[in-house]
Amino acid sequence: MLARDPIIPRTDRPFKTSIVFAHDKGTSALFKVLSAFAFRNISLTKIESRPHRNCPIRLVDDTNVGTAKHFEYMFYVDFEASMAETRAQNALAEVQEFTSFLRVLGSYPMDMTPWSPSGANSD
Repeated sequence: MLARDPIIPRTDRPFKTSIVFAHDKGTSALFKVLSAFAFRNISLTKIESRPHRNCPIRLVDDTNVGTAKHFEYMFYVDFEASMAETRAQNALAEVQEFTSFLRVLGSYPMDMTPWSPSGANSD
């Protein structure tokens, strides 16, 4: 989120936070990351995966089986919590244990105002 002035995360109104992470520790890492949010009752509003730009495919050579290809992904997640909340801080501390890369992209207020095409609420 781009803003002229920085938005300081607070707890007095609903916030949404965006993160990106990558993992290279096997297939169960994504489950562990998602469970860090579920355990703390933090709702996810978006999860996307994109191939890792620098290393989209990793070759793994196992002498018993042969060479296998594994796709490397970056995961983009939005969740409903402010970085000022302890539960969000604890969830991200746990996520960091299971990921090779984690970055908070931003924490911003959720817009609770109904949208209308004219830009004004009608009666």
